[in-house]
Amino acid sequence: MENSLLKSKQHFEVLDGLRGLAALSIVVFHLYEFITPDYTKSPIGHGYLAVDFFFCLSGFVIGYAYDERAPKLGLRIFFRNRLIRLHPMVIWGSVIGLLGFIFDPFIGPASIAEAGTGKIILAFLCSLLMLPFPWLPGRFNGLFPYNTPAWSLFMEYIINIVYGLVLLRISKRWLLVLLSLSAIWIAAVARYRGWIITGWDSPTFTDGFARVTFSFLAGLTIYRFNLVIPNRLNFLLLGILLLGIFMFPHYTNDWITEMILVMLAFPLLLSLGAGTTAHGWIRRFCVFTGRLSYPLYMTHIWAVWLFGNYLATVKPGKTDIYLSATAVFVGSVLLGYIALRFYDEPVREWLTRAAVKNVKKKTAPVEDLPASDIIPH
Repeated sequence: MENSLLKSKQHFEVLDGLRGLAALSIVVFHLYEFITPDYTKSPIGHGYLAVDFFFCLSGFVIGYAYDERAPKLGLRIFFRNRLIRLHPMVIWGSVIGLLGFIFDPFIGPASIAEAGTGKIILAFLCSLLMLPFPWLPGRFNGLFPYNTPAWSLFMEYIINIVYGLVLLRISKRWLLVLLSLSAIWIAAVARYRGWIITGWDSPTFTDGFARVTFSFLAGLTIYRFNLVIPNRLNFLLLGILLLGIFMFPHYTNDWITEMILVMLAFPLLLSLGAGTTAHGWIRRFCVFTGRLSYPLYMTHIWAVWLFGNYLATVKPGKTDIYLSATAVFVGSVLLGYIALRFYDEPVREWLTRAAVKNVKKKTAPVEDLPASDIIPH
């Protein structure tokens, strides 16, 4: 019998809250990459696994929002909806990343000259179009040098295309086959690298496909097999468990630990989070941080680069380091909210209205054109 939690198109507030915590953790993790470059000494040494948690959530969300609806909508409308949901912040992140690079007072004119006008412009155009460009100096071969976290959005775009063309049409049996193969793939990658903080730069580019494939399929499997676990666990407990994973001590060559976290802990947290509810101020916190998560994720890294270059150039004392890091964290949250409130949501609303109006003229049913996904990505 179908799980009653999946019968109606509800809003999973607890999943929103977990997504929000993961996005906040990513900002802290990126700051500590400059404060404590040795991950074994970082208090959030596994913060990069938040990306795998995002991918797992995405598989569940996309399946929940589109498995039944996408065949009626058609591929064109499905892909258009995904572009409306994701691409406005890609543009915003590219612009703010470019400005952060050009006007960074700690890298100086010499670094700008080293990059060259041609590379600076070409990297920006590629960033706008979600095309990798790992050749900008000073950004450690990052696929998207102006907005490093955009590598995972690139992977999200790819897996959305695969979902629309393939995953929508396969049976549950073949879904399990693909999940098993992807588990072998990501385990092989993790064993070879010694960890899975890979996929974001040109030397490890292909590793990102293993990360997104397994976690997305895991989330999709939870939806299609109704593996939601009804429970009365409080969001605060689940949030502590998620943060505990990110803060779990990192050791050299601890790929087995990471595979346990990614293959077992994250899917379990997803199943539990989808099976419980939140109320009162906790619910409001979950909804707000869920809305904030994507803009925050796509707008914070320019300030983190600024912070890192400040540390390298000024070499401040410990007190100044943590005061500056706190300012960057708070400023990133505020900037993310500004982007959400005055850019992302208004632009998506306008694009959605325009799309609905255009399709309505072609006599397509309006109810098949939702304003947004059930759960914000």
